[in-house]
Amino acid sequence: MYRFRKDGISVIAVVDRRRMKNNGLYPVKIEVVYRRIQKYFPTGQDVSLQEWEGFWKARRISKKCASIENSFYIIRNEVEKLAEKGEFNFNTLELRLGKMTTTLNEALQKKMDECMEHEQINSFYRYRSTLRAVERFGGKRILLDIVTVGWLKKCEAYWRREGKSMTTLNIYMKAIRSVFKEALDSGMIREGQFPFNKNGYKIPTSAARKLALSKEDIRKISEWRGDPGIEYWRDLWMFSYLCNGINFRDMIFLKYENIVDGEISFIRSKTSGVLGNSKVIKAPLTPKMIDIINQRGRGMNGKPDEYIFKHAKGKVKPLAASLLVRKVIHKCNDALKKLADDIGMKAFSTYAARHSFATVLKRNGVDISFISESLGHTNTAITENYLAGYDKDERMKNAKSLLDF
Repeated sequence: MYRFRKDGISVIAVVDRRRMKNNGLYPVKIEVVYRRIQKYFPTGQDVSLQEWEGFWKARRISKKCASIENSFYIIRNEVEKLAEKGEFNFNTLELRLGKMTTTLNEALQKKMDECMEHEQINSFYRYRSTLRAVERFGGKRILLDIVTVGWLKKCEAYWRREGKSMTTLNIYMKAIRSVFKEALDSGMIREGQFPFNKNGYKIPTSAARKLALSKEDIRKISEWRGDPGIEYWRDLWMFSYLCNGINFRDMIFLKYENIVDGEISFIRSKTSGVLGNSKVIKAPLTPKMIDIINQRGRGMNGKPDEYIFKHAKGKVKPLAASLLVRKVIHKCNDALKKLADDIGMKAFSTYAARHSFATVLKRNGVDISFISESLGHTNTAITENYLAGYDKDERMKNAKSLLDF
């Protein structure tokens, strides 16, 4: 299966039957033969003879087989390049293999390092999860040269068999595309080696998920009584919903100075650094919100520079802030899942508060421009697109009403 021959040089993946290990397995190596001289390069994989025979019959590529294939193509590509230049010899081949640094693994690690340096913790986790995922498929040393449209399709198929969602596949492939775009811009790869071009690999996309809850669901959530710990997180979710769907990052860092003339006034952290997009959002401070502040926060009489809720303290650096937000959201989502199970409804998360706020207003006939302003969107087109995936229930309701004589 893995064989290559050019200008009297052959490359083949073989089982080294001379060296059976204590566990009964044999190492798989890449054999290079030139002028009757044989050199063997390790793949880091061991197999039984039966497993080796099964590789060629299997309809699905395994993790181990993918790693062997990756090692084969790394060596084959270097042999082919040297042969085309008429410069092949084993010393040069070994030198090139030892100095290869243009790997997908290294590129993803570099992005992780950059994210940590700039305290972009969410991006760091995205690149880290992508690195772990590609290494499960292709091993610890994946040359950019071998990442083709075909390789990406095999990788996608492997992740699908792992049970990864379309959203996760989208995250992984966008991270890979990002490092390839940088490699292209820096001249590390040629245009023809960019697998995400117009006629290249298409990143999977998923239909908009229905995250919004109905008013009846929200009523059940609001009235639920049970474990005090779950009630605490439920109340924070309710505050987020009532406060124009404020995200948890912004809510955690609300200060008393954000309470102005009976309203919560804030700028979304997501857009605060975007030129021309730092809109002030105002949410009326309702009696329910005041109750939540009194019960779950520090009360209504805090100092201007104090945080309303008790999670943050003092001046928090960006990295520490991101870690705190992730921790809070994780705890809240765990509690919300238990609450949903107890009520008998589908699981929902912190992000459902924002979608629910917008959708409930829309279904109540509120003007789209008001919803747009409340969400902090720069124009109504963004809001219309945001709400586009949540009209199915309404369409079905209207369709059924056609026969309500």
